[in-house]
Amino acid sequence: MVTEAWMKRAVLGLAAVGLVLGGAVAGPSSPVQGKIPKLAPLGVDFSNGKYKFNRPGINHGAFEWWGDLKDTDTTDRHNVYVEVKIHGHDWVRYYGKQRRLVRMHESNWDGAQRYTGKVKLRVCRDRGALRPDNCAQEQDFLYDWDHR
Repeated sequence: MVTEAWMKRAVLGLAAVGLVLGGAVAGPSSPVQGKIPKLAPLGVDFSNGKYKFNRPGINHGAFEWWGDLKDTDTTDRHNVYVEVKIHGHDWVRYYGKQRRLVRMHESNWDGAQRYTGKVKLRVCRDRGALRPDNCAQEQDFLYDWDHR
């Protein structure tokens, strides 16, 4: 017959092993963080941008980013957006609001991989179907997890 005291010891022992192994996995590879430069093509402003490459197993190993997106030309009736491209995938678009500032915080990842290491980001003003959008120069973010 199993006693209650034995069960408590077994559970505490397993918890201790989990903490030790979890610390061993989490410690050596902390996320890579940085700032996204201010991007301001005609009609749009992206500022206070930051990013983080999450380590494998944390938030899907995602490229996590945030910043303030603002429509700076309030009379043109065009919207603004941020686009992010993860290696091997199409652009993903995140729209702001016309005539407003929007605080953004998003994560992008490839579900078939443990982590993200190659990303492109750009900020644009959507000028409709007939005219090309105004876009800032693409920003490339790269982290080589195999040679850190």
